[in-house]
Amino acid sequence: MPTVLITGATRGFGFELASQYAADGWRVLACCRAPAHAAALRKLADAAAGAITLHQVDMTDLVRIEGLALELQGQPVDVLINNAGVIGKRNFDEGLLDDQMFGKSDFAEWELVLKTNLLGPMKMAEAFIENVAASEQKKIITLTSIVGSMSENNFGGMYAYRASKAAANAIMKSMAIDLKQRGIIAIPLHPGFAKTNLGGQNADIDPAVGAAGMRKVIAHATLEHSGHFLAYDGRELPW
Repeated sequence: MPTVLITGATRGFGFELASQYAADGWRVLACCRAPAHAAALRKLADAAAGAITLHQVDMTDLVRIEGLALELQGQPVDVLINNAGVIGKRNFDEGLLDDQMFGKSDFAEWELVLKTNLLGPMKMAEAFIENVAASEQKKIITLTSIVGSMSENNFGGMYAYRASKAAANAIMKSMAIDLKQRGIIAIPLHPGFAKTNLGGQNADIDPAVGAAGMRKVIAHATLEHSGHFLAYDGRELPW
């Protein structure tokens, strides 16, 4: 039975990925900040007959990430999915584009966004590298975004969020190079603009669609794909 570790599994893409992987016979290590308050995720785990286990971790708490790695020491992780992320104080529907305009930088918001979207995935990869290396599939996936693409930035703004996702793309590209000799595949993956807490209800797709697409991309990923910026529908995106 292959194993997937998913951060931010409480809702959105993380919840859909956990549900779909469990339904497909995987062991799911579902991570979130407060498992005791994650009612839907606990209900999903209860119905999964042991296939899903819940684990507490906060992407801004690097010490806790180390603690989780110690708790799961020796457990092979076929696919590590850095899904947890934040967009800022407000999502697209609520005024993100107004919040993150030039001249309106809230650097406390910047700190939260960068800690969660960049430092967290980097620390997860370093903390769980031996778990991934001990598995059969050996894949590290970080959900980034098309807004992190330099060449696709046609309307500016979104400074904190864009910066965090562009930087996440950069670290995944470096991991693909540095970990290749160990047979580890590292991919930054755009999940699609979906109706989640981040994307808002005016987004393009349902999270279940994005999750299914990402699972297909991950399943077919080889070392040849490592370090490429991919979308949930299989397209390669420009940096």
